[in-house]
Amino acid sequence: MSIKFTANEIRYIALFENMTGAMVKDCIIDDEHGKVTFVVKNGDMGLAIGKGGSTVSKVQRAVDKGIEIVELSDDSIQFIKNLLSPAEVQGVKVLQKESGEKIATVTADNTNKRIAIGKNGVNIERAKLIAKRQHNINNIILK
Repeated sequence: MSIKFTANEIRYIALFENMTGAMVKDCIIDDEHGKVTFVVKNGDMGLAIGKGGSTVSKVQRAVDKGIEIVELSDDSIQFIKNLLSPAEVQGVKVLQKESGEKIATVTADNTNKRIAIGKNGVNIERAKLIAKRQHNINNIILK
């Protein structure tokens, strides 16, 4: 699935890459919740955050929105764990139906389920969107 970025997303990506040196693979702007989510190349998480979070703080001030960074992984199970962080999940299974649809089933305790879902389901909806764009996973189910 190819991703088409808006002019605004391209501006945020350019700013983020210039300020951090990390390579951005995807960008989701959530104006409703005042948050921008960047998916960075595997191994670029340290660059993106910076020592003591200094780099991400600079970017946050520059864009005047909350910043969330997720590390990309070629392994869809690891990527789902990265997406749902800081929730600690016990297990992730990705199954492909006969229709070709991919479903990720995530196991977590109640406290971590609440973290993964987020207020009004914001976190899980964002995770579903990014999982679809990066790994063609159609749904994430929490158990």
